[in-house]
Amino acid sequence: MNPTTLAHVQAAAFDLDGTLCDSIPDLAAAANATCQHMGLPTLPDKVVESYVGDGIAKLVHRILTETREEEAPQSQWEEAFAFFMQYYREHLSDFTRAYPETEAGLGLLKSLGIPLAVITNKNELLAVELLKQLKLADYFSLILGGDSLSEKKPNPLPLQHAAEVLGVDVKNMLMVGDSHNDILAAKAAGCMSVGVSFGYGNMAELSKKSSTKPDCVINSLPEIYENLRPQTDPDNK
Repeated sequence: MNPTTLAHVQAAAFDLDGTLCDSIPDLAAAANATCQHMGLPTLPDKVVESYVGDGIAKLVHRILTETREEEAPQSQWEEAFAFFMQYYREHLSDFTRAYPETEAGLGLLKSLGIPLAVITNKNELLAVELLKQLKLADYFSLILGGDSLSEKKPNPLPLQHAAEVLGVDVKNMLMVGDSHNDILAAKAAGCMSVGVSFGYGNMAELSKKSSTKPDCVINSLPEIYENLRPQTDPDNK
């Protein structure tokens, strides 16, 4: 990451699942409880992980059809979605944990006076509650879920809305995430995209295509601070 490219950063937005926390254990548990409820075979955690990223409504279609694109019959989906939501709300953070350096990275950015937001495709209610349970909610000035607005990532609307609420030009905001949705949304909004190497997306594969190549890749959230700090503290070596 080149510090000169970060000179004008005035706000930072973060994806949630696979960026701030590892939530696959609880999502997989909810998925498999739903499969059992619907009389379907359970799925390996890695399969559930491959289905995550486009919101829970889409996740439920995927676990019912065992495909990424097909949709289940509406009545079957409605029953499964209602069960999934109830189960998952009751087990949001049984095993979900923030990544080791998440809190340190957020704290460092807050020390620079940069407002932070979460932009996730997870339902807003679940995102807010999960962040509270992980004791991360207070770091953020804004939390947007996949159902908060009329569009979700990869559409740029959530990033544009966040920039407006935070009072910054969207070009001066970072979008930090682990998936193609995060990078595509950032590029469409005209803001800098930061990929994380430790999430659910394959950043090496995403970086091979210009459409999904992030502006930079980090191995931990404190790296953002390390590259922003020279702009705010010129004497720091």
